Amino acid sequence: MNRLDQATSPYLLQHKDNPVHWTTWGPDAFAEAKRRQVPVLLSVGYAACHWCHVMAHESFEDPATAAVMNELFVNIKVDREERPDVDTIYQSALALLGESGGWPLTMFLTPDGEPFWGGTYFPPTARYGRPGFIDVLKSVHGTFLRQPNTVAKNVGALKEALGKLSSSRAGGMPSLDDLDNLGVGFRVAQCSAEGDLHSFGRRTTCCHKVRYWARDGKRVTSVMAAHYG
Repeated sequence: MNRLDQATSPYLLQHKDNPVHWTTWGPDAFAEAKRRQVPVLLSVGYAACHWCHVMAHESFEDPATAAVMNELFVNIKVDREERPDVDTIYQSALALLGESGGWPLTMFLTPDGEPFWGGTYFPPTARYGRPGFIDVLKSVHGTFLRQPNTVAKNVGALKEALGKLSSSRAGGMPSLDDLDNLGVGFRVAQCSAEGDLHSFGRRTTCCHKVRYWARDGKRVTSVMAAHYG
């Protein structure tokens, strides 16, 4: 069932009638993911975001898409204006994956809240050089089930890189030189236009495409402690 009807955020209330079984950020959501042994789909947006509304109309209001989301994931909806701490850590993780940040943020997490793949806007069917959202959902879920060791390696590399980032320049924004010097390499999943998730097949160094980072290093550190401590 959709649990956003008791939310106080205007953005979350916009999604209370979606057929998606949205829940709010908190320990109950991750406990459910552990009980069901499924990954978490984290969707972060805000009320004035154009592409958030587009994706909501195309995918989150669509019963067929919602059915796939409900079957394969625990689905968490977050308002970035209400929880900038959550948005910051997962935008940083997306940047480490070599992707441009933005909203809607679509991240895939383990039941412990650790990111292993993500993106931003996904169309309902393949276009704009992006895979269709349902294809992405099925591919990510399949990778989570069939390649747990690979997912764990990617989680570990992201965790290490985020830890180095938070300590590289405490209390301020790290420079690109700081990021380049982190030197953490990991394998990044790529999703083709047909929705095939390619087994984390591209080796990358963590910082070469990073252009979005936390504006407050102390906040990054506190959020990381909550997730990974």
